[in-house]
Amino acid sequence: MKVHNFSAGPCILPQEVFEKASKAVLNFNEMGLSILEISHRSPEFVEVIQNARLLALELLGLNASDYTAIFVQGGASSQFLMTAQNFLNPNKTAGFLNTGTWAAKAISEAKRFGNVIEIGSSQDKDYTYIPDVVNINRKVDYIHYTSNNTIYGTQMKHFPKLGNSHVFCDMSSDIFSRSLDYNQFDLIYAGAQKNIGPAGATLVVIKNEILSQANTDIPSMLNYNLIVERESMFNTPPVFSVYVSYLNLLWLKDQGGIKGIEAVNEMKAKNLYQEIDRNTMFFGVANKEDRSKMNVTFRLTNENFTEEFDNLCHENNISGVKGHRSVGGYRASIYNALALASVVKLIEVMQKLEKNHK
Repeated sequence: MKVHNFSAGPCILPQEVFEKASKAVLNFNEMGLSILEISHRSPEFVEVIQNARLLALELLGLNASDYTAIFVQGGASSQFLMTAQNFLNPNKTAGFLNTGTWAAKAISEAKRFGNVIEIGSSQDKDYTYIPDVVNINRKVDYIHYTSNNTIYGTQMKHFPKLGNSHVFCDMSSDIFSRSLDYNQFDLIYAGAQKNIGPAGATLVVIKNEILSQANTDIPSMLNYNLIVERESMFNTPPVFSVYVSYLNLLWLKDQGGIKGIEAVNEMKAKNLYQEIDRNTMFFGVANKEDRSKMNVTFRLTNENFTEEFDNLCHENNISGVKGHRSVGGYRASIYNALALASVVKLIEVMQKLEKNHK
């Protein structure tokens, strides 16, 4: 039975990744040991994490002499404070574009360590659009963006830079999904469980030249310089999550890398948004020009049909389309590993609902 998984995270992964990972759980690399029990210091796993870090840079088009990729624990939420604790202090100022719940939480954490200003916000319209960056006169040491907003279904298309400020970006839900000049960012972070791999690991990509500007009097577990120096092995890394993330990155490379998967993602998003705009039973939530190609948010024009639509989804093995609990409605997360066929099935169900009421 094929289940069409539109969950926002933990998310869908390719079938071949599941198959390889399941074999490794029983017997990793014919070692007679499970990936769940091998030493993280073993040559076999060190090779995995080193290759995963290098492959992440390769897929992003970043030079390993200029950037370093590391895997850490704690999810993207830990990076809200970790970025600030490393690069902010009472004498520095960070500018944040407030585009949703996760951006707001990042702002809240950063305020613990230094000065924070909002350089734009879409809170006034329930985060249904990407706001303009407000030109400000104050010096900003770094700007923080959230590239894709899973709850509200908006996505940034451009990343303005203010003066000589560094650019940090939370890319948890759209990393590796679209072609960008990733050299424009000084720091990127992403929780694995949306478009990289299973929950447990977080990928951080840092421009090497800014590490010398990081604060030093901070706890070891939060110190980027120390983690980079120890090559993500300061303490036991999330071994299984890193391994499956590596398998997924290899799969992505086989698809033609970011450019290859981007073409598929464009088609999935185009087809689904066209149906939402055409179908009289539904309407889109996010502003059209700011619509996300990873998280498609929509609602019923008449919520009296909620039970019927939910039942149709269930009957057709469609899972994970309920909107975030804070906003309701529906959300179809169409991450890299989701096949076009799943989007086609969802469209068929939407058309079935419309046909029932014509």
